[in-house]
Amino acid sequence: MDRFHIIAFYSVCVIVFSTIATAHAQDNEPTGPNFETSNAQFDSGGDARSIYQDIPQFGGPSSVGGQLAEDATVVPQYRLQGLQDYFNPWYRFKERVNDDIGLQFDIDESMFYQVATASNGESDAASGLVRFYGQWELLNRGSDNPGMLVFKAENRHKMGSFLTPFELGFEAGSILPTGTFFSEFNFGVTNFYWKQYFYDRNLAFVVGRIDVTDFVDVYAMMNPLTHFINLAFSTNPTIAVPNQGLGVAAGGMLTNQLYMQGGFADANGQPTLPGFDTFFDDAEYFSYIEFGATSSKEKIYLDNVHVTLWHTDERQAAGSPESHGVAFTAQQFFSEKWLPFFRFGYSDGDAALMQTTFSTGLGLMRKNQDVAGVGISWGKPADGMLRDQFTSEAFYRIQLTQFLALTPDVQLIVDPALNSDVDVLALFGIRLRAAF
Repeated sequence: MDRFHIIAFYSVCVIVFSTIATAHAQDNEPTGPNFETSNAQFDSGGDARSIYQDIPQFGGPSSVGGQLAEDATVVPQYRLQGLQDYFNPWYRFKERVNDDIGLQFDIDESMFYQVATASNGESDAASGLVRFYGQWELLNRGSDNPGMLVFKAENRHKMGSFLTPFELGFEAGSILPTGTFFSEFNFGVTNFYWKQYFYDRNLAFVVGRIDVTDFVDVYAMMNPLTHFINLAFSTNPTIAVPNQGLGVAAGGMLTNQLYMQGGFADANGQPTLPGFDTFFDDAEYFSYIEFGATSSKEKIYLDNVHVTLWHTDERQAAGSPESHGVAFTAQQFFSEKWLPFFRFGYSDGDAALMQTTFSTGLGLMRKNQDVAGVGISWGKPADGMLRDQFTSEAFYRIQLTQFLALTPDVQLIVDPALNSDVDVLALFGIRLRAAF
């Protein structure tokens, strides 16, 4: 274990002990909202309710807890209210299951079609994604410090095309994927970990098969199934995040406004493999630590400024070099609907796609649960032989019912780094998601 990973390990220890130390001091202060408060979806302005009254969450909007929180939100009237009413018995059943045994779950299917105005090969692609995910409170159910098993299994598949949307961006010339999540593997367990809360949910700890993108440098508009889908906005492309694999993460509130989190994971993780051999035998790890400030704990993923430091080992079998970097994100939710954001990233090494990126944008959340977003990003590829690329994206999610959403999406790429024959590349897409 090299110096950075030793630092990361001790940083996790610091998170634990700092939270323990401050928890006693905070016992004498007015009780505030908890670290894991479910706010992955924007505040609904008081008009919405949830089929699950309490969803313990440590992770961003694409994590299991974040997705459950978003999908559980109900508004008084939908465009297809008759269809919504037809499925209400299903939601009452889910509430009873949660009340009886503490299991919260979703089944969803997403489909995405995308076409490019220019390409080095194929110009369109379509794929689907089917998932079963949830969290099961098995320890201290209903208390301030529950423990739960978090799980997610999924199938990703092409739909009548030679490419997936994840591949289409590269084929068309973008250095960044234009269809994040919409790749291909037959079956994979992408989450299977234990999550435990301590000190009135001011400290969270997870261990098992994790997706580090659920924890590292997260912000409110990064779920590719419901928000931005280009990698420029759905993660930070200067961070060499690994695929899903074995790992550990912890996060804690140091005060009512300051927090700290960190963790490490298998740099060679694969969702279709157990991963014990790569984690223990190869011993090549991705590590990160993050310091942040928020206006209040209940809005930790909405009003947020944080700095993330990360490191990844050399991956000998993959031929990927040791790399490290820094990322910065700032966002603020105001007027119960607007979310401007600014993000920066820098990487020293060639493990990530980009060396430097700046991105900014604006999100809009309507009370009927429609969501719109527009973003623009500049990036310098890690490969110095490639030209800088400008990426922009705009989408509008039309929430037809609680479980059904349609999202048109437009991406404009100026100076695509992998296609010097064109100066401007446009991609048009449509997403359909059903979550039950």
